[in-house]
Formats: sequence, C-alpha cells, structure tokens
Amino acid sequence: MRVMDFAAFIVATLAGHIGFAIFVAGHAFLTDRDAGYWPYVTLVLGLAGVAGYFFYDRTTESGRI
Repeated sequence: MRVMDFAAFIVATLAGHIGFAIFVAGHAFLTDRDAGYWPYVTLVLGLAGVAGYFFYDRTTESGRI
C-alpha cells in the first residue's frame, strides 16, 4: 500500500476546503441567508466551518461570529 504524497494531500485538502466554502456561500445566497464570516471560517477549518454555519445559534447574545 502506497502512502499519499504530502503535496497531493495538501492539494486535496485545499480543494476540499475551497469546495466547502463555495457551498456555504452558495447556500447562503440561494436561501437568502446572511453567511457572515462562515465562508472564511470554512475555508480555514473545512467541515467544522460547515457544521458551524448550519448549527450555530444566531439567537445568542453574542450575535454573529
């Protein structure tokens, strides 16, 4: 079994994070929802950003992220 090349891993991770960020921005646009900083958070954190976008409670005192 061959181990993935480090450069290939970085490219795949970057492509995934960019895709997730585009998905979050697109979903916000199509549902007329304010995306806030979630596309940027998703670009950095990947799936954690997607989960935050969908499950973050906007009704808290702190407001937007």
